[in-house]
Amino acid sequence: MYRKGSILWPGGKAPSDAHCDEDKRLAILAAHGVDALVDDPELQELVELVAKICAAPMALVTMVEEGRQLFLTRTGIDARETPRSTSFCAHAMLGSEAMEVCDAHEDERFADNALVTGPPYIRFYAGHPLISAEGAPLGALCVIDTVPRSAGLTGFQQESLGVLARAVMRRISQRRLGETAQEAVAVRDDYLQRMIDSVPGIAWSADASGKFDQINAQWEDLTGLPKPTTVEDWRAAIHPDDWDKALAAFEASLESGQPYEYEWRLKLSDGDYRWMLSRAVRIPMGKDANRWFGTVIDVDRQHRLSESRDLLANELSHRIKNIFAVVSGLVAIRSRGKPEVADFAAELNQTIRALGAAHDYVRPGHGKGGGTLSGLLADLLAPYGTAEQERFSVSGPGIKIGARAATPLALIFHELATNSAKYGALSCAEGHVTVTVEDDCAGGDDVCVNWEESARSCGIPDESEREGFGSRLLRMAVEGQLGGTFERTFSEEGLEVRIVFPRSAVES
Repeated sequence: MYRKGSILWPGGKAPSDAHCDEDKRLAILAAHGVDALVDDPELQELVELVAKICAAPMALVTMVEEGRQLFLTRTGIDARETPRSTSFCAHAMLGSEAMEVCDAHEDERFADNALVTGPPYIRFYAGHPLISAEGAPLGALCVIDTVPRSAGLTGFQQESLGVLARAVMRRISQRRLGETAQEAVAVRDDYLQRMIDSVPGIAWSADASGKFDQINAQWEDLTGLPKPTTVEDWRAAIHPDDWDKALAAFEASLESGQPYEYEWRLKLSDGDYRWMLSRAVRIPMGKDANRWFGTVIDVDRQHRLSESRDLLANELSHRIKNIFAVVSGLVAIRSRGKPEVADFAAELNQTIRALGAAHDYVRPGHGKGGGTLSGLLADLLAPYGTAEQERFSVSGPGIKIGARAATPLALIFHELATNSAKYGALSCAEGHVTVTVEDDCAGGDDVCVNWEESARSCGIPDESEREGFGSRLLRMAVEGQLGGTFERTFSEEGLEVRIVFPRSAVES
């Protein structure tokens, strides 16, 4: 492949001996693709200009081939080519400077030349060699007159001929470089296509508007459909139930520039569907230009395995929920007729119901909508409200609860609610509980819950009740299981509890 650093051979230097070998010379000439430059407008302007400067009736750009000399552009002569055997330029191209023949009749090299004795009756010739970047002689830029010039060209004319010859060679070399670049691009595109065809899934590229210009062979192999060029072309390959949402998500990514990721079902050539994970990213390609590159990977096995796991989890969850009901029923049966354990049984049943409420927040497919900390608090406190009076209020952002955190959180706030119902704000008609959830509190990425009981007319528990089993349970759940902190303050106004959890613990 042509990789010459400069496109011009140094001025005043004769062609390279190595590239004067005819086979090598002709190979380099062919590499320039000069046939495409016949009647090239830029070369024609140079030919006409050199004819005016040198006051010559004829001027040509010639390429010396194996058996002929081809005139790429010419003025003052109708012929397109002449035999190489009669070529003046075949001599001129071998020099380091312009060759001048002041009177061809008097020059033994050309006196009997058919172009001298016959049309166009050459008497004066001046030709500057055209040499490739490697040093191979290709032809010449020449001027011709039908009358001899004993003094030859003037200094200005000689200089102009050399400058214009370099301009001609630059134009010819640029053409060669352009073809070489196009060849390199074609090779690169071929390599790229081969690479993306080897990707196990579908791979594609598109412009900023979503027009697809490249997609690998996997598309046709899987779908049996023609390669898409527009977003709408994908409709035939995507399950009808998935199309609208998949399209909306992709259009949103085109608009925002954010990465695209969505799972949908691809229709195979045999009519079956398989789950696919489609991803795409936008890549800047220059000023105000972007492109999208994406893949579509088969995740059918993983998707169906996930569905099987969810089915199993749902069955287990259902059975766990039944166990709560069975245990609660057993407690009620065993305590019936035994007043000495009635209070204990009632408290135990309340705890079991709290665990059931926590379980509702992590049940796959059947959990509480949103699954937030504020929602869990509202559910746990719901039994303490009445139609006539609002006994509690919960406010704050909807912080999502993780599966592992739901149970200890339920135990914590169930214990606070139970204590309040025994001897706190909820034990008297005037009492009220206010719970506030704060996000990003305590100067960091933490979650804070403020539990405030307003109970001026309710009894305040003595010290023995303040640090009993319930208090130890609270500290164990807050500090041991969730890695948080627990502060409790009693006053004549009631009770204030502040609990701080790491966000990671709540969402895990």
